Amino acid sequence: MTTVGLELGDRGENGVPDRVGVLGGGRMGAGIAHAFLLAGAHVALVERNEVEADAARDRVVRAVDASIHRGATSESQAEITGRLAVGIDYAAFRDRDLVVEAVPEIRAMKVDALQRVEAELGEDSALASNTSSISIDDLAAHLARPARFLGLHFFNPVPASTLVELVTGSETSTELVTDAQGWVNALGKTPITVSDAPGFASSRLGVALGLEAIRMLEDGVASAEDIDAAMMLGYKHPVGPLKLTDIVGLDVRLGIAEYLHAQLGARFEPPALLRRLVAEGKLGRKSGQGFYTWDDQ
Repeated sequence: MTTVGLELGDRGENGVPDRVGVLGGGRMGAGIAHAFLLAGAHVALVERNEVEADAARDRVVRAVDASIHRGATSESQAEITGRLAVGIDYAAFRDRDLVVEAVPEIRAMKVDALQRVEAELGEDSALASNTSSISIDDLAAHLARPARFLGLHFFNPVPASTLVELVTGSETSTELVTDAQGWVNALGKTPITVSDAPGFASSRLGVALGLEAIRMLEDGVASAEDIDAAMMLGYKHPVGPLKLTDIVGLDVRLGIAEYLHAQLGARFEPPALLRRLVAEGKLGRKSGQGFYTWDDQ
C-alpha cells in the first residue's frame, strides 16, 4: 500500500463517510476516489497490480490538480493527496465505512470482486457497485449482507457530472438508501433513486439513444457530427450520443447493450458497426479513435 500522510479520523463532518474505499482505479474509479477526496474523505484505492496502482494514483493526482486549477477546492495537493492511499491489498478495506466497486462491466468479475471486498468489511460497512446495468439483486444474491449493498452509478467524467444513480435492491435497507442520498448530496451531486431493473433508468435510456444513433450512422442517414448536432441543437443535449459513446467507451456500451439485449429483447441488439469497431480496438476516447478521432491521449 502506497500511503502519503494517511491519517484516519472520525466519521466525516461534511456528510460523507470518513473512510472510503474504491476498488478499481480506471477512469471511473479514479473519478470516484477524486470526488470523495475533495469532500474530505480518506480514500483507499485498490488495483490489481502495482503497475495499475501507480497509473490509478497518477489519474487521481491529475484530477486533483485540475480541481485546484479551476478553484474547486481551497486545499493544496499535499492536503488532498495526504488522505489517499493506493495499493493492491484488499485488506486496505478492513476499516472502511463504505467501499465502491468500480471494476469493468463484466458480471463474473464484479461478483468475484464484491465477494472479496465484503469478506474484509465490518458488518455495518456499506458496499456499493458502480455498475451501469447489471442487476443489483443478481449481484446481492452472492453476498452475505445484501441489506448493506446497493448501486452507486456515477457518470463519466465524474468531476463534471452532477448525477449519481442510486439503485436499490429488494433487500437494500431503507437506512442505507437514506445514508447514500446524503453522501451523494455531500459530494455536490444530485441523487436519483431507482428500483433494480435492467439498465436502471439512465443506461436504458442512454443506450437506446446511442444504439439508434449508431444504426443511423451505419445506414448512411447522416455523419456522426450531424447526428450529434441534431441532439445538441434540437434537444439541448450537452453532448451528442455518438461522442458520448466515445467518452464512455465503445466496449463499455457494447457490454451494456449485450446485457440489455439478453434481458429486454431485440430492441437492444448491438449494431454490427459497434461490434466491428470494438473488434478493431477502436474504443473511443481511451484508445484515440472511435466515431471521432481523439488527440488528448
